[in-house]
Amino acid sequence: MTNLFIRKLELRASLSEADRHALEQATAKVMQVEANRDLIAQGDAPEHAFVILEGFACRYKLLPDGGRSIVAYLIPGDGCDLHASILPRMVHSIGTLTPCLVARIPYQTIKELAAYHPNIYKALWWSVLVDEAILLEWLVGVGRRPADKQVAHFLCEMMVRLQAVGLVAENSYRLPITQSELADTAGLSHVHVNRVLQDLRKERLIEQKRRGLLILDIERLKTFAGFVADYLHLNTGGGHQGFYEPLTDVAKLQLKARQGEQDHTGSA
Repeated sequence: MTNLFIRKLELRASLSEADRHALEQATAKVMQVEANRDLIAQGDAPEHAFVILEGFACRYKLLPDGGRSIVAYLIPGDGCDLHASILPRMVHSIGTLTPCLVARIPYQTIKELAAYHPNIYKALWWSVLVDEAILLEWLVGVGRRPADKQVAHFLCEMMVRLQAVGLVAENSYRLPITQSELADTAGLSHVHVNRVLQDLRKERLIEQKRRGLLILDIERLKTFAGFVADYLHLNTGGGHQGFYEPLTDVAKLQLKARQGEQDHTGSA
């Protein structure tokens, strides 16, 4: 089975065989998680990062009145909050939308990957920055785009993201989210989302199928939404070579020392 996490990171940086092997080891322990389960909840102290290998998940926040706002979708190949170990508590939850195959990576392992594999370090940070760029684009959509263009923009974005990991066939892809979930994403009512999707179908821009979504005219849909994929940074050719440096030699020695202490404690 192709490791879509590695495939996604290779869009960000050129990975060596050693890099790929290290990532395969880091994601070797997987678990099957049912739909509608939290991987980590708002307020929890993070100890592990999660990688979605199969299925769909989301980041979300619960409101005092019980409402929910979905702030990101996590598709196969996506890492979930790979940098969250610097925070004492999670400020949002991560939940599955479908049955998911998930790898759980201790943050200590992520630190070691960053210390000893500069290209992995670069790719992980690049991914974090792209997550922020997507959130910024969503904020623009909620604040400035009409509802129909906002939803159309989202459908274009998901198509491009899924296409990058080989999950689109002839402008058709599986988008296993409900209209209620789309409403929680766009800040619209369920009724308004239903009306928008009907309008997009009437305009022959999309066609909803039982197992997925078909984009009938992707260029017309992109034009309608004003969609430009630059913020996804997928056509990087390995990315710019100048980037953050990995950990210094001193930091590496300190990391080795801490690991040795943990190994000694564990064997005592």
